[in-house]
Amino acid sequence: MSTTIERLAATWTRVAATRRETADTVTLTIESDQPFRPGQFDMLTALGVGECPVSHSGHPRIAGVHEHTIRRVGAVTNALTAIKPGDTVGIRGPYGRGWPMEDLVGSDIVVIAGGIGLAPLRPVILALESDPGSYGRAALLVGARTPEDIQFTSDLDRWNASSAMDVFVTVDRADETWVGSVGVVTRLLDPAAINPESIALLCGPEIMMRFAATDLLALGLDPDRIYVSLERNMECGIGLCGHCQLGPMFVCWQGPVVPWSVAADLMRVPEL
Repeated sequence: MSTTIERLAATWTRVAATRRETADTVTLTIESDQPFRPGQFDMLTALGVGECPVSHSGHPRIAGVHEHTIRRVGAVTNALTAIKPGDTVGIRGPYGRGWPMEDLVGSDIVVIAGGIGLAPLRPVILALESDPGSYGRAALLVGARTPEDIQFTSDLDRWNASSAMDVFVTVDRADETWVGSVGVVTRLLDPAAINPESIALLCGPEIMMRFAATDLLALGLDPDRIYVSLERNMECGIGLCGHCQLGPMFVCWQGPVVPWSVAADLMRVPEL
């Protein structure tokens, strides 16, 4: 059994590649042999700056590398998004409870993502894409602030062209080039024609997840079949520092993925 010190120690490893997703978002491909489950996260360290939690955004079955998609919002993420191929980063993990992949087998699935929230859901979609015969109908609903803020555009085009998944995208503010839906992501629920027996996976701003979960309940989904990712104030990754405590839960190791039957009361506590 690893000690607390060992679990807090970062491994320094090479960045194999970088890919810019939007003006403020970059995906790092990092060399790592650690297996992970979709929905888990690593703690990434920028040398001399600090560390932060970043969810996995790559395929869970590709060995030897981890992909992490990072939006620039502060000092650490600014340093991480400036990293070049061949540079090194510190990595420790994976941590947390992921999406319920075993429960998805044979079920219809609705994935609802807001903004950078598509990144923690991407490993699920890639797994579905690799083995579509194991799942029922899949619907992906994506919301972004503007067309320029849409993440993983080449993936969305490929998934939209696939017969295994229905893709719906909306933006809050359109420009003259946008011909798709305009408005909040929950407005896509009607055209998506959700099966009330589906399992739903939600990630994005908490206000979006609250409204989406409420609308899914109104459509007949069971609260134990609606899952959200709570990514609040995680600092140590192992429930030691207490920063991520939300009511009785330590989000970093009892989450971040929890069913709505658990999350509904917890999310009444305002974000700091």
